[in-house]
Amino acid sequence: MSSIRVLLAEDHALVRAGIRMLLEKLDGVEVVGEVRDGAAAVEAVANHHPDILLMDIAMPGLNGLEAAARVRKECPGVRVIVLSMYTTEAYLHQALKHGAVGYLVKDAERSELELAIRTVMRGDTYLTPAVAKFAVDAFRQRTEAEAGPLQKLTPRQREILQLIAEGHTTKDIARHLDLSVRTVETHRAELMARLDIHDVPGLVRLAIQAGLVSSQSP
Repeated sequence: MSSIRVLLAEDHALVRAGIRMLLEKLDGVEVVGEVRDGAAAVEAVANHHPDILLMDIAMPGLNGLEAAARVRKECPGVRVIVLSMYTTEAYLHQALKHGAVGYLVKDAERSELELAIRTVMRGDTYLTPAVAKFAVDAFRQRTEAEAGPLQKLTPRQREILQLIAEGHTTKDIARHLDLSVRTVETHRAELMARLDIHDVPGLVRLAIQAGLVSSQSP
């Protein structure tokens, strides 16, 4: 198996030397070069063709984010892992926006550095735990937004909405869910109020749009 070729970009010489030492202790990892700024990193990528560019964000001249964007455009096969002192959502968002597939904090342990390298080489994204929560929160918010109006309903109300859209009467629904007719009527009135839809055809259209029922349902 060929070595994983890593190019290191970091403007502080002592930090760069320390990271290189850690990299050289990893099995199957080869450091093919090191540079101190973003412009040099872009040039070195073209010259050395690394598998991974491990790069600081804050560097003189061309910063790591802009360098990452150029590398993504000019050498899309190179995987960029950014190194940062910061664990904020804004830095993570910018790093991913500019093409990074890994986000690693500078005080990470050697084991995490290796995990990040192995992860991105598999084609996955690696986010240090301190920032991974932001990605999870963003996914949850996007999922909730995509859920649309149904997010306003309780699970029981969504269940009743589906049964209404399938053509069941109030008595049928009460029998099916082992509820009283009055309870079903209460849920029905509340879900109509929450959705601001006050007729059955409107509920059916919404249920079809949300994927609760198919357009062939009665």
